[in-house]
Formats: sequence, structure tokens, C-alpha cells
Amino acid sequence: MLKITLTRGLVGKKETQKKVVQALGLGKYGSSVVHADSPTIRGMVTKISHLVSVETVEGGEHKPKAAKAKKPAAKAPAKAAAKSKAKEE
Repeated sequence: MLKITLTRGLVGKKETQKKVVQALGLGKYGSSVVHADSPTIRGMVTKISHLVSVETVEGGEHKPKAAKAKKPAAKAPAKAAAKSKAKEE
């Protein structure tokens, strides 16, 4: 397992580097994530090695973030129907 910490800010960095940081799940300066050690993750870390620090962490399973629940759709059609009904009266 690899613990990846963002140690530099992203201001003035190339867009591709910003996208790699976002894809790794890093947010702002000082944020950390733990990923399984794989060639894909190693390649991403190599791309932004000047922006992050990497530590090897023992044990622990990789726990992906839970998907956020989608918000229910807005009830705009019901409001529109109520408005047209009010106009008729």
C-alpha cells in the first residue's frame, strides 16, 4: 500500500498534472490518500513526483470511497402545472 501526500500546491502547474492529482483523489495541499501498489498508480506518482511524497504503508485493505447518493430530481414540472392551474382560476 502506498500513502501519497500532496506536498506542493497546484497553482501554475500544467493541466495534465492537475488532472493526475485529481485522479489520485488528492484535494488541496496536505491531503493524503492510500492506494494499492500497482504499476498504474506508480506511473501517476512518477508524473507528479515533484508535487507529492510517497510512503509505503503496511497492511490495511484499500477502502474505496462510498459513492454519494444522488439527489432526487427537482419537481419543476409539478410547479409548472400548479402555476398554470392558478392562472386558469
